Amino acid sequence: MTSTKRLALLAAAAALSRAVAFRTQIRPAAAARPAGVPTTTTTTGLRASDGDDAEGASAPPPLSSLVNRVAVAGATGRTGRFVVRRLLDRNVPVLAMVRDAAKASELFPANDLLTVRATDLGSEEDVVAALGEGGTKCDAAIWAATGFSDAPDQSFLDKLKAVFGLATNAQGTIDAVGLPALGKGLAETPRRKIDGDVLPKVVMLSSAGVTRPDWSEEKKEALEGCAGIPIVRLNPFGILGVKKESEEKLRGCGVDYCIFRPGGLNDKWSPNQRPIFSQGDVAVGRINRQDVAKILVDCLSAPEATGKTFEGVSIANGEGYYPPAASIGPALARLTPDIDNGGKGPSEEVTRATYAIMQQLLPGEKQEANKLAMGQTYEQLDVDEQGTLGERGTEEAPIKPTA
Repeated sequence: MTSTKRLALLAAAAALSRAVAFRTQIRPAAAARPAGVPTTTTTTGLRASDGDDAEGASAPPPLSSLVNRVAVAGATGRTGRFVVRRLLDRNVPVLAMVRDAAKASELFPANDLLTVRATDLGSEEDVVAALGEGGTKCDAAIWAATGFSDAPDQSFLDKLKAVFGLATNAQGTIDAVGLPALGKGLAETPRRKIDGDVLPKVVMLSSAGVTRPDWSEEKKEALEGCAGIPIVRLNPFGILGVKKESEEKLRGCGVDYCIFRPGGLNDKWSPNQRPIFSQGDVAVGRINRQDVAKILVDCLSAPEATGKTFEGVSIANGEGYYPPAASIGPALARLTPDIDNGGKGPSEEVTRATYAIMQQLLPGEKQEANKLAMGQTYEQLDVDEQGTLGERGTEEAPIKPTA
């Protein structure tokens, strides 16, 4: 056999191996799902939100034609404010559910489409009441709330708290109370649909990493690049468990939903980048809050998002080669509904294959997220520079529950 033929065979074998590892899985029978929710016949664990698909790649109808009014919990937060602005830019009436109405009036210019209401997200009664007030009742909601201040000049400690939305108090977390209250308040309203397919009523902003503390030791070792990152390794006060529990409560409250788990929120990472969606909770990387807000809003008009939980980071749109797609629908259509695989979502095979690819998309040169110390950037790791909170293994996550 000539060397040329040998190389050709090796290349073909490698291509086949990749195809098997990331093959499209065809399920012999679809799991029972609510009527009107799109049936996903194929799925892959990883999907770039590109626009190359001829079918379904066009932009959806204007959101203002698909929704009456959207409640935004945490409207003055660092992500929530971008959500409100995007909705208003699309001529969508907004109910801003906030702790401090005065702060909201300073943050948002007067707008006939915007109603600001001081709302106790730790009270189911107050949340449900807010949804029904006013001339136009809410028929959708975006949960972008955190339990701490999101002021731009806040300390690193407060930023860390805000990212994961920990809010421990006598009544429990606002995630555990307010989020299912949104679901309860909207569950009995008419279903939102487009061309017969069901749209999400509640879109939740969660966080990548929420399931990793509960992985087996074997899985943590095999997927160390995402299981060994600082917030998972330290998991102070079980903050990731708070988000995971809140996700489960939303799934169980009977409302049409979707859950988005972004990677590291980084305002220094440029916005308007292409998102990479994945499942299995193996995503590690960065994404700008403005892009997170866009995804949350886009999900309201994407039936492909209904009943799904997925992660997302972004890759740089260098020289215009990787712009965001016109619609996230084609990318989300290939993801697995939460009810599939016995309610476990994507299979373990798909999850591990997805992990192998996602690790190649990490920022920096070393691309070893598990070697980061809390408070250390990828750039600092590349040059062996110590982060804000000291060396890995000696840092202490300074998170304390509120009274």
